[in-house]
Amino acid sequence: MEALDWLVIGVFFLALIGIIVWVVRQKQNDSADYFLGGRDATWLAIGASIFASNIGSEHLIGLAGAGASSGMAMAHWEIQGWMILILGWVFVPFYTRSMVYTMPEFLERRYNPQSRTILSVISLVSYVLTKVAVTVYAGGLVFQQVFGIKELWGIDFFWIAAIGLVLLTALYTIFGGMKSVLYTSVLQTPILLLGSLIILVLGFKELGGWDEMMRICGAVTVNDYGDSMTNLIRNNDDPNFPWLGALIGSAIIGFWYWCTDQFIVQRVLSGKNEKEARRGTIFGAYLKLLPVFLFLIPGMIAFALHQKYIGAGGEGFLPMLADGTTANADAAFPTLVAKLLPAGVKGLVVCGILAALMSSLASLFNSSAMLFTIDFYKRFKPETPEKKLVGIGQIATIVIVILGILWIPIMRSVGDVLYTYLQDVQSVLAPGIAAAFLLGICWKRTSAQGGMWGLISGMVIGLTRLGAKVYYSNAGEVADSTFKYLFYDMNWLFFCGWMFLFCIIVVIVVSLATEAPTTEKIQGLVFGTATKEQKAATRASWNHWDIIHTVIILAITGAFYWYFW
Repeated sequence: MEALDWLVIGVFFLALIGIIVWVVRQKQNDSADYFLGGRDATWLAIGASIFASNIGSEHLIGLAGAGASSGMAMAHWEIQGWMILILGWVFVPFYTRSMVYTMPEFLERRYNPQSRTILSVISLVSYVLTKVAVTVYAGGLVFQQVFGIKELWGIDFFWIAAIGLVLLTALYTIFGGMKSVLYTSVLQTPILLLGSLIILVLGFKELGGWDEMMRICGAVTVNDYGDSMTNLIRNNDDPNFPWLGALIGSAIIGFWYWCTDQFIVQRVLSGKNEKEARRGTIFGAYLKLLPVFLFLIPGMIAFALHQKYIGAGGEGFLPMLADGTTANADAAFPTLVAKLLPAGVKGLVVCGILAALMSSLASLFNSSAMLFTIDFYKRFKPETPEKKLVGIGQIATIVIVILGILWIPIMRSVGDVLYTYLQDVQSVLAPGIAAAFLLGICWKRTSAQGGMWGLISGMVIGLTRLGAKVYYSNAGEVADSTFKYLFYDMNWLFFCGWMFLFCIIVVIVVSLATEAPTTEKIQGLVFGTATKEQKAATRASWNHWDIIHTVIILAITGAFYWYFW
């Protein structure tokens, strides 16, 4: 890092502080102001925030690392702009009509208070245990590698970077609320995109272009069935990414994440109206077409450079793992930053990385605080004045920050399996929640008990699978059994698909066996129940341009699958 880099980082922070000071000086009169930015966000802020919240450390380290180790396989999760379109076209009308603050609150409207509590607990616990800890852990890791500092003042630099990142983000989230999250992401998104684009271009320049990457990576087989790193669709017996499992599993996890998770949907709820919210999702869907090229392909470039350097008899491009024989795939992105970028540009890219980590963390802090404040505190103390709710939200943010930091040492001990850990947890959380939401808005007969038992069965099966994974991973030799096959040996993507089907059957069976909801209860919350006025409002919120952009996004997604098939 040179003086010019530090200057660029300094300018970035000044701009950030400027935005935050401006936001904090705006009046935050009530909890809607604090948690939803006063519900007056435009499509630009919504789309940028959806993208910036989504792009976190799992992309900077995990996705580039996946590109360097398994090639194209993880692209199924990243080319999911089409799923954000489902949020905009299918779910936004229901969410806008119900005027809810949180997703658990929507489930209470549709089902019952118990469903709301279950989803709130699942969401809060999973945020602290997966998202907050993973983002902070990876943040510390990136900066240790990019700055090349092992220790500072006798303290491991990892801890200084990780805790510094958290405190900085927590400060502006606590004082600024959702507005600070939305407006800082408008600054952070272009910097993140520009920084990653520079790496892509310089990486190709160093390697010798796209064809060279496809040639080197296409020559490396990843399984016993002849599939190479460049294949997106792999043999159905592939141990990690069988094509059918990947298509079904990524769709279920994507549906849960993009259409029902508080973390993403909160951006849409803060929209000025249905039109701005939908256009925000269309803009977000365009941006979501980029991560494959900005993070996954640079990972493949790093792998190709590594092979090329070794082939020429030199030292490899990537650092080695402790065993000295395998390259450290997770270091792909930070290594590209450290080795390829000139002074000044490196500072810009570090700002991009900072922007990605801070926007994800800020969104997480704000969503978690909102879940606690609205779904727990306000429910049990409904008379609480709005000013006090904002204060409670700020205290909740501080508690979540502390819990996230305390969880890192445990994460550090299982560090190498970081992203598999995140995907694993998500693959068992998603099916139950997805089933409850999908049937809730598609089928009028879905009863309160049906939705609730769908959530509970999903939670029980998910926890059993995670428990079995921990037990069998450490148990040594264990005799085969049906239980072991189902909850440990079965491919995680197929398990996700079967679990989703099971949860749907539970919802249907319990619904048919219990009392149907009244027409008043589900008015405007299920397909076919909207009033004439609601239908007219939804129809007035889109025009031919929205359709054209939607078709363009779907066409690009289709072309991508066709090319890498």
